[in-house]
Amino acid sequence: MMMGLLAFESHQGLWSGGYYSQLFGIGGVMITVAILMLSTGYFGGIGAPFAPYFWPYLGQVPKRKERKRPVRVYMDGCFDLMHYGHANALRQAKLLGDQLIVGVVSDEEIVANKGPPVLSMEERLTLVSGLKWVDEVIPNAPYEITEDFMNSLFNKYNIDYIIHGDDPCLLPDGTDAYALAKKVGRYKQIKRTEGVSSTDIVGRILLTFKQKDHETGAGSCDELKSHLSHFLPTSRRIMQFSNGKAPSPGARVVYIDGAFDLFHAGHVEILRSARQLGDFLLVGIHDDQAIRDRRGYRPIMHLHERTLSVLSCRYVDEVIIGAPWEVSKDMITTFNISVVVHGTVAEGNSAGEVDPYAVPKSMGIFRTITSPKTITSVSVATRIVDNHEAYKKRNLKKKASEDRYYTQKKFVSGD
Repeated sequence: MMMGLLAFESHQGLWSGGYYSQLFGIGGVMITVAILMLSTGYFGGIGAPFAPYFWPYLGQVPKRKERKRPVRVYMDGCFDLMHYGHANALRQAKLLGDQLIVGVVSDEEIVANKGPPVLSMEERLTLVSGLKWVDEVIPNAPYEITEDFMNSLFNKYNIDYIIHGDDPCLLPDGTDAYALAKKVGRYKQIKRTEGVSSTDIVGRILLTFKQKDHETGAGSCDELKSHLSHFLPTSRRIMQFSNGKAPSPGARVVYIDGAFDLFHAGHVEILRSARQLGDFLLVGIHDDQAIRDRRGYRPIMHLHERTLSVLSCRYVDEVIIGAPWEVSKDMITTFNISVVVHGTVAEGNSAGEVDPYAVPKSMGIFRTITSPKTITSVSVATRIVDNHEAYKKRNLKKKASEDRYYTQKKFVSGD
């Protein structure tokens, strides 16, 4: 029974192979006693010269393996207008533990601390659950880490550490929302992703639709510059988001393409549906100019930003950055595509142009799949435009805190 409770490690040496491999248990104890008697000179003092040859093997005694509990880390957020900055924060948080549990702040708490959310709780839960680094989700989390909620995290969810970015998260009274976690020594910090925020995206949307509906003058050029993306794309960031794996031999490769602007719950659900049709999901992401040609205005998020959002989705295996508008025979052969799919909900004006799926249709590998949600990038943007006064007020409030962050910003190591 005792031997059954022990987990043994495999070693090469005195105990490995041949006759000595059977000398565990009582035999092993006898040999150990004999070595000790030799080393202490029990047999007429002859033990000492031989002892150095035996001592290294004492380390080969079977060891009990301790099963370590996985380190569970918690990070929360509003995750409204989900973007690659959110995804990168959760990617970094996952690196600090084995399991990442994410709290999604309730609508009521967002209204009280920030202003009206753009996306519903259901939409935000879909987005967070769809990220490849997330293991569990806690809906309706509080904005502030209160003592009661912190105890619930530690005792009910077995959380080891609470994570947040290096940018301050302040309550309306100016106090730190994570003060208690820091006080008990269970707080860890990650580096904020530069170049994007929900506040910035709201500003881009309001400006884009303002320009779309009205003639732009000289004054709007300065306004446009203030809302241009400040994201600095690097190959390292793309590698961090990528799975880095090719399809296995004989895998059924599914291809779907689109703009994937303002990555939303509808995108997550259509990608999930597409992935279920094969073994490997390849996603084509159209470039900014191709989208502008068909919509009449540039996408809110530029190509590299949209690429990271798509790569962060757990259902995506690989992407084509700046994919061609038309799916060609050469492209199908190059990527060994088995089926090309498209959803029933689409954006952009395609009237009068060549069918981009003519080739896969002629090959009998095209399939239309029902879009699980009717939400689109335009419908998300319209929510903000229709309530622009409320969101302008929210943005002014948030922009002040972000300006303070950038004024006092210092270099923080990490990725």
